[in-house]
Amino acid sequence: MQVLLLLIFFTLYLLIVCGNIAIMVLIIIDTHLHSPMYFLLANLSFVDMWLSSVTTPKMITDFVTENKIISFGGCMCQILFVHLFGGGEMVLLVVMAYDRYVAICKPLHYLTIMNLQKSFGLVATSWTIGFVHAMSQMVVIMRLPFCGPREIDSFFCDIPLVIKLACIDSYNLGILMNADSGVLAMTCFIVLLISYTYILLAVRQSSKTGASRALSTCTAHITVVVLFFGPCVFIYVWPLSITWVDKFLAVFYSVITPLLNPAIYTLRNKEIKNAVKRFRNYYVHSKGNI
Repeated sequence: MQVLLLLIFFTLYLLIVCGNIAIMVLIIIDTHLHSPMYFLLANLSFVDMWLSSVTTPKMITDFVTENKIISFGGCMCQILFVHLFGGGEMVLLVVMAYDRYVAICKPLHYLTIMNLQKSFGLVATSWTIGFVHAMSQMVVIMRLPFCGPREIDSFFCDIPLVIKLACIDSYNLGILMNADSGVLAMTCFIVLLISYTYILLAVRQSSKTGASRALSTCTAHITVVVLFFGPCVFIYVWPLSITWVDKFLAVFYSVITPLLNPAIYTLRNKEIKNAVKRFRNYYVHSKGNI
C-alpha cells in the first residue's frame, strides 16, 4: 500500500511542480500575457508550488522509510512555511478578486487602477501579511515546553497537532492559535464572498447577458476559493477532531488544491490556451529550421 501511495503522490507532486512552473514560464515569455491578471496568476502558481513543496516531499520519503521521523527544527520549518505560503495565498486570492472587480465593473479605468506598480504593491502586501501571520504563530509555539509524547498522527506538522505535545494544558492555547488562523481565513473568505456577489449583481444589472458573462469569468476564481478555504475552515475554524478526516484535509490542502489550481485557471482561459498554441507553433517552427 505504501509503495502504491509513493507512486501516486510522487506523480501528483511532479504534476504540481511542472504545471505551476509551466504557467509561470508561459506568462513570463508571452508578451500577450503581460497584464495584472496574469501577473497575479503567476504569483499564485509560485505560492502553490512552494506550499506543496513544504510538506509533500517529506510525506513521499516517509512512504519508503520504516521510521518516519522529523527533527524539531524540520517540524518548526513546516509550520512556518505552511502558514507563510497559506496566509499569503489567502490574501492573494482577495487581491485577484479585486482585480476581477475592477476589470468587470470599471473596465475603462482598469489599466489606470491596476497598473504595474499597484500590482507589485498588492502582491508585496499579501507576502507581508503571510509573514506576519506565520511569525505570530511561531513566536508562541517556539516557547512551548515539549517533554511528553513525540508522535504526530498526520502527514506533516501543523499547529493544532504540535500544541497537543506540549507539557501544559493546551486547550485554551489551541483555541487561541486556531483563532489566529481562523480570523485570517474567515476574513478573507467573507471578503471574497462579498466581492464576487457584488461583481455578479453589478454586471447583471448592466446587461441581460451580464450574469452569464460574469459567471463565466468568475467561475474559475470561485472554484479555487472554495477548494482552498474549505479545508482551512475545517482545520482551524471548525475542527472536527476526526483523525481520518484531518488527514484527508491535510492532503487535500497541500496536494490536491495546488494540483487543481493551474488546471482550473488554464482550462477555462482562452488567452492561456492561445499562448500555449503560440508557444507550440514557435517551437515546431524553430525545430523545423534547425
